[in-house]
Amino acid sequence: MRKIYIVGIGMGNPDTLTVKGRNVIAASPVLIGARRMVDSLKGADQQTVYAITPQDILSWLEEHENIQQASVLMSGDLGFFSGARKLRDLIRDKYASIFGNERIRFEYVPGISSLSYFSCAIGIAWEDAEIVSLHGRKDKDVPAVLNHGKTFFLTDGADNTVKKICGRLVEAGLGAVSVFVGEKLSYEDERITAGTASELYEKDFEPLSVMMILNDPLPYREKDTLGIPDEAFIRGSVPMTKEEVRTVTVSKLSLKKGDVVYDIGAGTGSVSVEMALACPYGEVYAVEINSEGIDLIQKNKERFGVKNLHIIEGMAPEILESLPIPDKAFIGGSKGNLQEIVQKLLTKNPDIRMVMNAVSLEALGEITSCMKRYGFRETDVTQLNVSKAKALGDYHLMMGQNPIYIITVQGTSQVV
Repeated sequence: MRKIYIVGIGMGNPDTLTVKGRNVIAASPVLIGARRMVDSLKGADQQTVYAITPQDILSWLEEHENIQQASVLMSGDLGFFSGARKLRDLIRDKYASIFGNERIRFEYVPGISSLSYFSCAIGIAWEDAEIVSLHGRKDKDVPAVLNHGKTFFLTDGADNTVKKICGRLVEAGLGAVSVFVGEKLSYEDERITAGTASELYEKDFEPLSVMMILNDPLPYREKDTLGIPDEAFIRGSVPMTKEEVRTVTVSKLSLKKGDVVYDIGAGTGSVSVEMALACPYGEVYAVEINSEGIDLIQKNKERFGVKNLHIIEGMAPEILESLPIPDKAFIGGSKGNLQEIVQKLLTKNPDIRMVMNAVSLEALGEITSCMKRYGFRETDVTQLNVSKAKALGDYHLMMGQNPIYIITVQGTSQVV
């Protein structure tokens, strides 16, 4: 049976190879991989094959069935943002298993990742760090640092260099966070730099570097659970969605961390803040026309430090035209424009998930009419009755709040 090893070679310096990795590479007649990696590890009698893509690697192996053993070299560790993932997927597609079949067997040898190496070099444990690869990803650095006391970044050498990341942190008011930068890890000219974002954002670093950023104590944290006490918000005369209703409402949206969400009729911004905390890598747009409401949303935004919350002053649906395509939307107030708002949302995203709350029977009737008109793929109607204890003398009595309907809809087959 043919034996092919997929080997994580660590940082690049042969000294960071594991013992098993070194042994299987030395025992393999053929080394396959990127020129830099292959040339740094090849022996005098070993055949070298310069191939990078999974397709090229497997094609070569299929064309050379006489080769009984080979090592495919991958940088870092196979399970940490490695090209090994795509190779494993292709192996599974071709052989029905990532380990091959009865004719060819694949074995995976782990290596030392940039995360584990760098963490040891700076003396900081990484088990509680948020790990983010910025390759091809925009606007993920500031939310990650805001939400986590410890964040590890892999830069991409383009829009996400150390210099640009530190600059964005400074602009976001995070210039005081501690930043560690690693360049050319494991090599003789390895360089590790420490400072604040303010101190480092004007300095130059290698395009492909790693970073560890410490931000503790945090102004706020990404929430694993919903439900902020009503007392935590700044309130005026503008109606506010109460804690229990807000918790169920936001839960019904099924938010993901990177969602774009609208809060239409945002009021005090309590729902907007809750959603912004639940979507640390997303964007929340609080739409409100009342000037007092706008002021309260701004104050609550500052209180909770939710920089991914954007305040939009104006009337829906017209003001929605210029906003990014939404994944989810909460309609807490429509000023009689519910049909038009729903139409606009479905035009922007036919698969949008929407939650609409109704206290009055008239509002419920409007929502029911929308449900009939658009024939949503998913619908859910919940009536919530909340009672809370209130002290009256020596006794506590349950005081009922107005019952509220929470309607959830998603997806329409209707042409909008």
